[in-house]
Amino acid sequence: MSTRGSMIQMTMSDGATIGVYHVEPKGQRRGGLVLIQEIFGVTEHIKEQADRFADQGFEVLAPAIYDREAPGFQASYSDEDRAKAIKVARELHPFRLSVDDTQTCIDALGQRGKVFITGYCYGGSVTWAAACRCTGLAAASGYYGSLVPQFANEQPKCPTILHFGKHDASIPLDSVQKVIDAHAEVPVYLYDAGHGFQSDRRKDYEPESARLAFERTLALFQSVT
Repeated sequence: MSTRGSMIQMTMSDGATIGVYHVEPKGQRRGGLVLIQEIFGVTEHIKEQADRFADQGFEVLAPAIYDREAPGFQASYSDEDRAKAIKVARELHPFRLSVDDTQTCIDALGQRGKVFITGYCYGGSVTWAAACRCTGLAAASGYYGSLVPQFANEQPKCPTILHFGKHDASIPLDSVQKVIDAHAEVPVYLYDAGHGFQSDRRKDYEPESARLAFERTLALFQSVT
């Protein structure tokens, strides 16, 4: 599937310039959306997700948050590439920079209206952290972020929903339960799926779960536009 956005260059708060996939909204503009990548980079899958939201009226920025350490990084879901992606995410790239870059994108979009955030895998963790730490967000929807339970003591500043797979071996259900117990105000949706169920390129892709999670995300964003 071809994508219709383009990679632009943006300067972040630390002075670094990184690539950002940018898509203009179709039709009436509903707001801005920061979309945060999986550990695999700003891949075609991430660009396609950005385009899907742009088709719903959102101007989307998807920052290539690993550009400082691994410019242009894009990995497949093979075991070898997964190992490379984990090394970048866990050893080379500071998590705080992902949140800082998110804030820069929020500020850029916020000049033109409300701003929302979503993210997948690593991006799901960033989405939760941004909802708790960043300013200027209207709502957040995070997908299967493995670090979310570690940050369960933090409090979202905007309406937030979370999506997890019941069969996700990397995020045990007892960890998800900690988030549920700590945040009665946050809808936490559990799907009959594994990790990465939103991506049609992964073996854990689950179409019905992906459709329902996308609908719930849109419903949240539309409720505050």
